[in-house]
Amino acid sequence: MRQVGWIAGTAAAVLVAAGAVTYAVADGDDSTATPTADSADAGFARDMAVHHQQAVEMSFIVRDRTKNEEVRRLAFDIAQTQANQRGMLLGWLDLWELPKVSSDPPMTWMDMGGMADGKDGALMPGMATNTELRKLQKLSGKQAEIFYLQLMTDHHKGGIHMAEGCVTRCTVKVEKDIAQGMVNAQESEIELMTDMLKERGAKPRS
Repeated sequence: MRQVGWIAGTAAAVLVAAGAVTYAVADGDDSTATPTADSADAGFARDMAVHHQQAVEMSFIVRDRTKNEEVRRLAFDIAQTQANQRGMLLGWLDLWELPKVSSDPPMTWMDMGGMADGKDGALMPGMATNTELRKLQKLSGKQAEIFYLQLMTDHHKGGIHMAEGCVTRCTVKVEKDIAQGMVNAQESEIELMTDMLKERGAKPRS
C-alpha cells in the first residue's frame, strides 16, 4: 500500500513539473526554437498521447473487473497520471501549432516507422491488441488483475523505450526532462507490478 502511495506522489510531482513546463513553453521561456511537425519533439508528443490513451482505457476496464483495492488504486493512479500527461502532450502540439496526427507511421521519429504494423490495434511497442483488450473486459477478479498487470507491464516497457528515445532525440529541454520523469516513474511501477504478480502466483509475460 505504501509503495503505491509513493509512486502516486512521484507521479504527482511529475505532473506539477509538467504544468510548469506548459506555462514555460507558452510564455516562450524555453530557448529552443519551436519544433517542426517532423521533429522528434512533435513525434513523441503525438505517439505518447496515443500510447497513454490505451493505458487509461485498460486501467478503467480493470477497475470495473476487480474489487481488490490495491489493484484499483494502482489503476486509478495510472489512469489519472497518464490522462493528465496526455493532455499536456496534446497541449504542447497546440502551443507549437502542429497537427495532432501525422501521415507518417507511428515511431517514425525514432527511425522505427513501419516496424509496428498496427496488427489488431497494437500501433506501438508495448500496446495491447484489440483481442487482448476484449479478453480483459471478460475476465474478473484475480484473473483480471493478473492479465491487467501483465498488459500494463508490457505497456510501460514500450512507453519507457519511447520516453528514452525522446530523452536522446528531443531538442526542447523541458520535454526531455518530462520524458525522463516518465521513465523513472514507470520503472518504479514495473517493479511494483512485478511484486503484485508474484503475490498472485504469476509473473510478467516478458
